[in-house]
Amino acid sequence: MTNSVSIRDLSLSFGAVTVLEQLNLDIREGEFLVLLGPSGCGKSTLLNCIAGLLEVTEGQIFIKDKNVTWKEPKDRGIGMVFQSYALYPQMSVEKNLSFGLRVAGVPKAEIDKRIARAAEILQITPLLKRRPAALSGGQRQRVAIGRALVRDVDVFLFDEPLSNLDAKLRSELRVEIKRLHHALGNTMIYVTHDQIEALTLADRIAVMKGGIVQQLADPLTIYNRPRNLFVAGFLGSPSMNFIQGQIAIVAGQPVFKFGNTDVLLTAYPTETRLRDAQLATLGLRPEHIRLVDDTAQGETFEAVVDIEEPMGADTLVWLRVAGTALSVRTEAGRRFTPGERLRVQFNTAMASLFDGGTQDRL
Repeated sequence: MTNSVSIRDLSLSFGAVTVLEQLNLDIREGEFLVLLGPSGCGKSTLLNCIAGLLEVTEGQIFIKDKNVTWKEPKDRGIGMVFQSYALYPQMSVEKNLSFGLRVAGVPKAEIDKRIARAAEILQITPLLKRRPAALSGGQRQRVAIGRALVRDVDVFLFDEPLSNLDAKLRSELRVEIKRLHHALGNTMIYVTHDQIEALTLADRIAVMKGGIVQQLADPLTIYNRPRNLFVAGFLGSPSMNFIQGQIAIVAGQPVFKFGNTDVLLTAYPTETRLRDAQLATLGLRPEHIRLVDDTAQGETFEAVVDIEEPMGADTLVWLRVAGTALSVRTEAGRRFTPGERLRVQFNTAMASLFDGGTQDRL
């Protein structure tokens, strides 16, 4: 598969502060890649470098095999959608969509054709004569996406386009953007700090921290097999449970010990042999801890209920196992009383183990 965007040894510094360092990334033709990470991790900076809005310190950027490192944004074959709608308030939706094309000298018949197509895809045809003040936030963002769409470019760049919208609108527009990608098949690079957006939209996710890509993989791999403790903690709502302890080899079998509790690791998937007395962190997502009764087969542990959080479709229960607080996702409808004693079972086949020193996955 050919690459649509290639980034080679990219570095960017502002004075003595290095924001991106020796970053390499290949984005495939037609791929939806999400740059995910907390504020200040370098994701928007990287997007602005691809767009040509920031001058790189070192390295090169290729779009469709052309070196665009020093080209102006208008010459890169990209369309960009920002967090702020940045619409001209005195112009109608139609004029906002056509403005860039008119400046570029595109023939009127071609402009009308592109606007009609973008308006149909984004379902904004009835809004074309309105001004931005007469639109909702979701409608304005559709117009902002449409302005990029009419440019008929190879690569679309989205810089947190939904962060100004309420939760319901974000959810609706997320679906629209996914439909848009399926309809167009263009390469899309999308910046967000919202893990739900990343998991639902992306073909692949690049999780960033400190200007470095921590892991680049498809959403399921990132979620189920995080490369390090940071990725594991950043992905998932509620977050992954972390238990501090150490590995022991007992009768030739690996065991995770915390407090006075032993967890068998025979089902844990690892390509390398776990070492005796190795400090480690055991990660378990809330859905990988199961409430069981006394008749359950296999290894079970006593737990004490702390609080419950009914969440509609399911309930999150906070428990303590050997003094460690754990969250468990369970079916809705059941009620829990603080202090109630239960038994739980860990799905160690879906667990994550991280080295106590490097914090990398074992």
